[in-house]
Amino acid sequence: MARAICSLTMRKALDIITIVTSILVLGILGGGFFTYKFITSEQFKSKMMNQVLTEVKGLLPNVLDKGLPDMTGPSLPVPTKPKLLP
Repeated sequence: MARAICSLTMRKALDIITIVTSILVLGILGGGFFTYKFITSEQFKSKMMNQVLTEVKGLLPNVLDKGLPDMTGPSLPVPTKPKLLP
């Protein structure tokens, strides 16, 4: 009798653990699925593009003012024509 009660109690505990584990696994899988769907959506892409462009626009004036010289030389040396022997 005592063994039957212990077995029944153990069975209930294992059933509860199984149910809780199943709920957690389904939550993780569902969260991963919806995260993937959100990240691959056009709404997410446009939101990220707007954030990136806002940051870049804020940085560009400072970089251009400090990084560009006032005067530059030719980009490549101009080759001279070889002289022909008379």
